[in-house]
Amino acid sequence: MSYEKRPIIVDQAPRGRGPYPQALRCGPFVFLSGQGPLSRETNAPIDASFAEQVELTLDNVSAILTGAGLSLQHVVKVTVYLTDLAWVGEFNALYQKRMPEPRPARTLVQAVLRGIDVEIDAIAMDPAFRWGPEP
Repeated sequence: MSYEKRPIIVDQAPRGRGPYPQALRCGPFVFLSGQGPLSRETNAPIDASFAEQVELTLDNVSAILTGAGLSLQHVVKVTVYLTDLAWVGEFNALYQKRMPEPRPARTLVQAVLRGIDVEIDAIAMDPAFRWGPEP
């Protein structure tokens, strides 16, 4: 059984800086492309503190999930990229405030990012999906 891949594009989040959708739905899963602290209007990185960058990044993730009919509650896996691991404690505090229990599985790595200090990609699962033959 195969499921069609369908792009998810919303106006409430930046479009990204490459040839890919904001997210892709396949069966019950929604795979979000990496999201960062980019302006929804200009698609450019914002000049802000680390905490503000994290908040905007999570806002962008949330907006895309909303466009897919989901929320942060439906996220099952997250990968977090930080330019400096010294920010892990601050990131964790902000993350715990925004991500509902039970929190998703998570990987956190240090990475070189272009003009931003944080990027997050995620996988969410639609609980309303019913397995069976494709319609």
